Amino acid sequence: MSFAQLFTTTDATPYIWSLVLSAGMVILSIAPLYVARFKSQFEMGDLASLRSMFDRYPDWGKRASWAQQNSFESFTLHAPAALFSVVAVLNGQVFPSLAVAAAIAHPIFRAIYVVAYITNIPPLRSLCWALGLLCTGILYGLCFSIMR
Repeated sequence: MSFAQLFTTTDATPYIWSLVLSAGMVILSIAPLYVARFKSQFEMGDLASLRSMFDRYPDWGKRASWAQQNSFESFTLHAPAALFSVVAVLNGQVFPSLAVAAAIAHPIFRAIYVVAYITNIPPLRSLCWALGLLCTGILYGLCFSIMR
């Protein structure tokens, strides 16, 4: 099986895409942070201490920074669950459709979370955070249940 086939023709495909899209969300969450940096009168001297610029960020920029930090945290929880799912499926385990739904929903909830955080919509942000975490928990639960 080639690497390209993993992304298109196996039962592991949704879990691989979940991993890739979740990593993509971490990378994409950096973009608003850089916009905030440049809107804060970024100067070359700021490269010596980028974190000291935080006080100059607009409010949405501060939220963008927090959203980006949380994206890393979320990815460190989700990536092992997605990888565990890939390995399990490639070794012949069959997961219920709930696992596929959870794998695909996670990066979607994370994308909405970042937008809701930056635009300051706390109820939506909290809901998406909880649902994204639930998706990761579902994958862990299903993976651990097959180990019995």
